[in-house]
Amino acid sequence: MPLTPLDIHNKEFSRRIRGYDEDEVNEFLDQVIKDYEIVIRENKELHNQLLTLQEKLDHFANIEETLSKTIIVAQEAADEVKNNAKKEAQLIVKEAEKNADRIVNESLAKSRKIAMEVEELKKQASIYRARFRTLVEAQLDLLSSDSWDTLENRERVADKGQEVQELY
Repeated sequence: MPLTPLDIHNKEFSRRIRGYDEDEVNEFLDQVIKDYEIVIRENKELHNQLLTLQEKLDHFANIEETLSKTIIVAQEAADEVKNNAKKEAQLIVKEAEKNADRIVNESLAKSRKIAMEVEELKKQASIYRARFRTLVEAQLDLLSSDSWDTLENRERVADKGQEVQELY
């Protein structure tokens, strides 16, 4: 157990012949007591400061640990968001490519259908012109002939032309 200022003050020394001067020893012990009290007081203050600083250090260590964990969590979240964004971008690109392929295929199919319709319309127009030409020629022949016999034959041709016209 450490020595206290009271222990120093109460210390009694044995007396001998030719011993030290008692007043001088007492003065010195009083000075030691004062210095020792100062040292004890400073020690307590330093101990209190140490405790305060240790509490602050612990507090900052906790903050550092929390910040470190937060940074790790934020980094993981950022990586996850980045990966999800990449996946979503890939899906969007794939979907856009599918849509583009579908649109191109539909356009090609429509253009083929229209081309076929155009060809069919050209054929029908050609047939119509041929039939109309035949009808017009028959009418011209009828107008050019003077005989009634020819007229009767022409009426038969005209009837046929009308039948052809009715087909359309």
